[in-house]
Amino acid sequence: MRKFFISLLLILLLGGGVAAFCAYRMFYGVAVDEQFSVRITPRTTYADVVNKVKQCSRYNWAFEFYAQYLDLERNLRQGTFIIEEGISVMTIVRTLKYGESTTIKLTINNARTPEALAKRIAAKTSITEEDMLRTLRDSSLIRELGFDSAEAMFSIVIPNTYEVYSDISPRSLVLKFKEEYDRFWASSERKRKLDRVGLAPYEVMILASIVHEETNAQEEMPRIAGVYVNRLERGMLLQADPTVKYALGDPSIKRILKRHLKIDSPYNTYLYHGLPPTPIAMPDVAAIEAVLDYEEHDYIYFCARPEFDGKHNFAATASEHAANARAYHQALNKRKIK
Repeated sequence: MRKFFISLLLILLLGGGVAAFCAYRMFYGVAVDEQFSVRITPRTTYADVVNKVKQCSRYNWAFEFYAQYLDLERNLRQGTFIIEEGISVMTIVRTLKYGESTTIKLTINNARTPEALAKRIAAKTSITEEDMLRTLRDSSLIRELGFDSAEAMFSIVIPNTYEVYSDISPRSLVLKFKEEYDRFWASSERKRKLDRVGLAPYEVMILASIVHEETNAQEEMPRIAGVYVNRLERGMLLQADPTVKYALGDPSIKRILKRHLKIDSPYNTYLYHGLPPTPIAMPDVAAIEAVLDYEEHDYIYFCARPEFDGKHNFAATASEHAANARAYHQALNKRKIK
């Protein structure tokens, strides 16, 4: 009988030791063999987080147990959290509850409207599209930054790569855009160029948005900018087709017709003198610099080339322009582009 109890005690001790060892491994051992990230947005549920961790780590029971012990479900924080290779279950839970959100690189290169900008931001951060758009349209913030509409405030976004926390708030992101905008225009060289072109930064952004929409050929941008500067200085209508497309709400129009030119909108530069009220798109830096470094010449007209190579023919007289336009329209007709 004594041997039996000794044997039983040894079995219990051994079993307890094995159980303790297994428990230790589950809670303290390596649970992650390869780094992964967990992104938490306002729409992310606790179940989403649990499923993500389960897919990428070991010891799921231990994770759920410890997550419940630390009340992780009621303490989810927005952001993107990096779960490093080689960490334990306990570290995973603590990272999700206490760890800092990681920074991300948010690249903004072009967007035609505040709606398009909000969508792009939502795809890369924890900000929802709705919240971003609401902030861009926040009248008090718009006034605080010195603008009068969301479309006008849109001009503060200088295309760039911004390093931000993934859980940054919409307001903080807009203020970061404004900080970069102010830094961009604080350059003494750009201030000198502003004096040369005779426009304020906001006006440069408006004209640059038109240049941006006119061509993808960067080498042509300063010449096109020069055409518009000449027209502004002479008090001529800009007659910029992209502004008509913007007024019509259809940037896909291939051919501007006479009926299009009749739309009564302050963006229709065939009817209204000067620059349109706001940018018609987000200009890239190349277009902004093209306006600042506009080419000095006598051209007051330009027309797409009939070769459809994305470039333009320029003219200083109405007769030259008429010949260029005729050649282009014949090419459109030949290709049956309406």
